[in-house]
Amino acid sequence: MKDYYEILGVSRDASQEEIKKAFHRLAHKYHPDKGGDPEKFKEINEAYQVLGNKERRAQYDKYGTTFDNIGAGRSGAGSGFSPFEGFDFDFSSFQREGFDFDTSIFEDIFGEFFGEGYPFSSFSRRKKKEKDIVVDLNLSLEEIFTGVKKKIVLSKYIKCDECGSTGVAKGFSQKECPSCRGSGKVKEIKRTIFGTFAKTQTCPQCGGDGKIPEKLCSNCKGEGRIFGQEEIEISIPAGVKDGETIKIKGRGDYGGRKAISGDLYIKIHQEAHPKFKRRGDDIYYEETIKFSEAVLGTKKDIPTLAGMVELKIPAGTQNGKLLRLKGMGIPHLNQRGKGDMYVKINVKIPTKITKAQKELIEKLKEEGL
Repeated sequence: MKDYYEILGVSRDASQEEIKKAFHRLAHKYHPDKGGDPEKFKEINEAYQVLGNKERRAQYDKYGTTFDNIGAGRSGAGSGFSPFEGFDFDFSSFQREGFDFDTSIFEDIFGEFFGEGYPFSSFSRRKKKEKDIVVDLNLSLEEIFTGVKKKIVLSKYIKCDECGSTGVAKGFSQKECPSCRGSGKVKEIKRTIFGTFAKTQTCPQCGGDGKIPEKLCSNCKGEGRIFGQEEIEISIPAGVKDGETIKIKGRGDYGGRKAISGDLYIKIHQEAHPKFKRRGDDIYYEETIKFSEAVLGTKKDIPTLAGMVELKIPAGTQNGKLLRLKGMGIPHLNQRGKGDMYVKINVKIPTKITKAQKELIEKLKEEGL
């Protein structure tokens, strides 16, 4: 007979909490997908199925009954036995209890047999999800500055107008699904290295509704959807960034009778601007002024994303100087306020001058300029 206490590395008077901690640690260590020993992992799991349950542990301590015998006693000779039978696994509690445990080690093993949510949650009548759709959307900097509404046409599965997406032909109703007898779920037996499992899943014939059409809609063949085009209007908020993706729930492929609609993802692409450059939520612009304007100072009307504004350029402005226009940049996405606009001053130095200009500059040179 195997010594389950020795397998888990705990004493015979260990508390249930200590047994649980030991199991979590060893299961994570020996998980096959993480390079561990599959046989060792199976042995650890077997030990915990006994010691992790007070009643089975008491039977084991008293009679030394083997795990296989317990399974036979509960299920009958020759019947399959699930090693998780009678246990309530709450993997979400692992983190609450202070364990750094990767719960995916069990999802990896049992996911293909039990679907999303198994093995440690009750059956869910959640339908499968249809395909998501990704759309690339080009926006100008002005559209990003103000926010914009855009109409786009999608080629996708859409609702069947003929039957109102019910899949039922006109003049007919629905009847009880013969596959699940109205329950919306069916069971399937799976045999694994851990034993035999009864898999409960959404009924594929009725999609979990428990009912099917008496007569199928001729337009959609009972699916409640057809492939076509749909024009939708989407609102793009001000301040979105280049490369950012916006999710619109339920606007992907329509699910029809048997599935949940997919989602629509809008990927933003910011178009290049002839005048402005964007850095974060700040806008950069370059303005060229004359040498005399840099020395004496001047005022210039310059473009911004909000329109023309007057910029005061102080006397003595140096080439390359950045002048800030506070709050004239891109709005912060989902926040108050805006970025700033920076104007880089480029001082133009003439390459050709007249004789009179040269004489004037010579006089300025004599004055120490």
